[in-house]
Amino acid sequence: MLIKICGIQKIDTLICCSNNNINFFGMIFYDKSPRNIKLEDALTLQSYAKKLNIKGVGVFVNEKIEIIKTLINKLSLEYIQIHGDEDENYIKDIKSLDVSIIKKISIKNSDDLKKIEKFPSSDYLLFDYSPKKNELPGGNARSFNWDIIKDLDIKKPWFLSGGINSSNIQYIRKKINPFGVDLSSGVEKKLGIKDNDIINNFIDQLNNA
Repeated sequence: MLIKICGIQKIDTLICCSNNNINFFGMIFYDKSPRNIKLEDALTLQSYAKKLNIKGVGVFVNEKIEIIKTLINKLSLEYIQIHGDEDENYIKDIKSLDVSIIKKISIKNSDDLKKIEKFPSSDYLLFDYSPKKNELPGGNARSFNWDIIKDLDIKKPWFLSGGINSSNIQYIRKKINPFGVDLSSGVEKKLGIKDNDIINNFIDQLNNA
């Protein structure tokens, strides 16, 4: 099972993730997020990540395609996560730069699984809690009813996101068994601030699953 931790902003957190064999770190380019990263900090992380066995993911929410393309080039990004209302044509346009796309699908009920067919050009899907109007697109520490995807059988690899932490990762691995998990608030000591001890404990719990 692959692991992605989103909202990384500091080198020491990146090193902790790499030491724990975490596969991806997410850099959030969304002004309204408490985990929003500045370009200069993202450049630093991407440069340092070249020494490590971990890949950076640029995370965007309904961003202008030209801005995404500019950041792909500046940061040499190989992976992009689009976490808003982007459509198939949007994905095709970005893929012209030879990057892998993770597309978020908000899940509230089983009918939302029909959205899977709308994004054939995405490389990965990410199933997340469906936020309310006053909530952020992600990182709300809330989960949807995982029974909806418990027996999901699709060819495209998919991540589970929303409310994942050390207390439920064993259940996720044994009962849901996703291709990967994506978490953020579940390894934070307070909003937007990652904690290395919490990350270490999460991986310990995962390895004991």
